Amino acid sequence: MDETISVGLIGAGRIGTSHARLIAERVPGARLAAVADPRPESAEALAAELGARAFTDPLALIADPDIQAVVIAASSEAHADLIVAAARAGKAIFCEKPMSLSLEDADRAVRAAEDAGVILQVGFNRRFDRGFRAAHDAVTSGAIGSVQLMRSVTRDPGLANPAAVPPWTVFLLTLIHDFDTLLWLNPGAEPVEVYATADALVAPDFKDQGLLDTAVVVITFDNGARAVAEASFSAAYGYDVRGEVFGSRGMVTAGDGARSSMRLYTSGGLSQDTARVDVELLHEAYAAEFVEFVSAVREGRAPSVTGVDARRALAVALACIESVKTNRPARVAGVTEVAR
Repeated sequence: MDETISVGLIGAGRIGTSHARLIAERVPGARLAAVADPRPESAEALAAELGARAFTDPLALIADPDIQAVVIAASSEAHADLIVAAARAGKAIFCEKPMSLSLEDADRAVRAAEDAGVILQVGFNRRFDRGFRAAHDAVTSGAIGSVQLMRSVTRDPGLANPAAVPPWTVFLLTLIHDFDTLLWLNPGAEPVEVYATADALVAPDFKDQGLLDTAVVVITFDNGARAVAEASFSAAYGYDVRGEVFGSRGMVTAGDGARSSMRLYTSGGLSQDTARVDVELLHEAYAAEFVEFVSAVREGRAPSVTGVDARRALAVALACIESVKTNRPARVAGVTEVAR
């Protein structure tokens, strides 16, 4: 397929706005044709900026015959239903993580895409970061031998409004990136057990409302490897995303919060400027994942990150929630089996 792909985006919030601009400006073979958001002023402002049409009803955008592919950046609770609607309309689908908040909804979304024969890609951006991709290639080439120990870190610079953070966000929306990264960096292995601890150390006054802003997870894989994932919402020095894989023959690391390779050496010491938000630190990775999505649509092939990948990461996140609730290790059940 050589034609330009007409893309409709659902959700004109912070991440949706960033995605819309990338699709319009950085993705060959794509045309941002429409934006949908229940807030008319948000949809209209973003659409006008990028020369697209505005909708307030996402189902109307999905039903539009001009739209060939749908990018879902709405609230997480709506993801599965929107995937099903887009699949039934025959549209290719890119969905921000998490794909759903339950395994049942994950299965429903994956089945809908499979039954309709449409592409379903999920937004795990670290797979498209050059450093993380090089680390993955080092692991799969055997350069570090067999995987034994792993680590993944996400530290966000802060909480603008602790009261607005939904319960279990630290696992379902934040660490889910780390879970996907660890699964991807340990190819062929399955997670079998997690032990998770979490607390409200950044905003303790909101713990009674369900906020957990600091977490550490230990994951045991069926190949014997152990992984640690950690998250915090109070990295005063910038947005911090890193990964590490230690193997029988060596180690590989990835991730750096620096805006550039420049370091300033003065009498006051050494300093380096750091990124403060995800769309800045991972700007190129976000662009690359949409290039992959549009290329997959045009070539009629499966994308490199699928709904099944999203289900695997979600299974780990849900096991973490169970572990915190029971204060004991939890099994990761049904990681790869999509219920029919």
